[in-house]
Amino acid sequence: MGYLHLKYIFIFGRLLTQDGDLINSSGFPYRIIIFSVLVITFIYVLVMSQTRSLIKTKRLLKEKEKALDLIASQKSELEIKDRDITDSLIYAQRIQEALLPSEVYFRNHFEDSFIFFKPKNIVSGDFYWIGEKGDKVFVVAADCTGHGVPGALMSMIGLEIIEKTINNDNIEIPSQILEVLNIGLEKTFSSEKNIGTIIRDGMDIGLCVIDKKNNKMKYAGAYFPLYLIRDNNLVEIKGDKIIIGMNPEGLTYNDHEIDLIDDDIFYIFSDGYVDQFGGDENRKFMYRRFRYLLLTIHRFSVIDQKSILDENIKTWMGNNIQVDDMMVIGFRPLKGTKYSF
Repeated sequence: MGYLHLKYIFIFGRLLTQDGDLINSSGFPYRIIIFSVLVITFIYVLVMSQTRSLIKTKRLLKEKEKALDLIASQKSELEIKDRDITDSLIYAQRIQEALLPSEVYFRNHFEDSFIFFKPKNIVSGDFYWIGEKGDKVFVVAADCTGHGVPGALMSMIGLEIIEKTINNDNIEIPSQILEVLNIGLEKTFSSEKNIGTIIRDGMDIGLCVIDKKNNKMKYAGAYFPLYLIRDNNLVEIKGDKIIIGMNPEGLTYNDHEIDLIDDDIFYIFSDGYVDQFGGDENRKFMYRRFRYLLLTIHRFSVIDQKSILDENIKTWMGNNIQVDDMMVIGFRPLKGTKYSF
């Protein structure tokens, strides 16, 4: 704008010079007076324009400073909230770990055993449990709907129902325990308690009951397979395709009985390991590759098996994020069993 004003002034000044040098009473040419007035006017307009621009710039800077202060304040609040949430999750993790049996406790029952447990987030929707009653040892592995906090809450409910069913209700048949668990979850998440909401929560589960006195095992599962490796051959015992907590028809679960022999090793696991993306083609690990891995490592010590499973999945994942909770439990029921009767 200033440049245009200056241009017009000079053009007008040139026009004035073409009209001749008119003199006022003081002896000053009018063209100089007019030109001077125009220049002063231009300078005044320019100064006022720049002043307004400066005031506007200062106002915008103040607004930006306020916005930056607000962003900094919000960032600080979010950081505090994030830290509080993380601290709460870490505390929840300690509670969950206290509820889950340790690997040392597991080995009090089966000396040759390991637990590979790798939550996706701090807390896990996968859970496991081992308990003993009389001559029977109960091994449970389960995968709740989702992961993180919702899955962890489901796992606590599942653990409570299972322990009560075995220890208080004295139910020892795997399929019957699953049926009680199914009813318990459906009752917990019944539509009457959740009017206006849709809650589709359930769990996949595998439950082994080892009869130490008779060297037998009974197994029942809901979408959970159990792998047995015997004489370098892998046998899959499939679970029923009926999700726990989502079986309103009350369909029954099947028991599978196995005669145990020395050196049998069993693997029970959630689908987090086999569903993990990675490799050169960024695909899922898949069951076929998992079975081959177990056949390759099953004669190693349980400590080495656990380490290999861990290193293998890290290598497979590469830069991929973990997609789900991971859990693999391996144990030999007879070798090294500590009898308590």
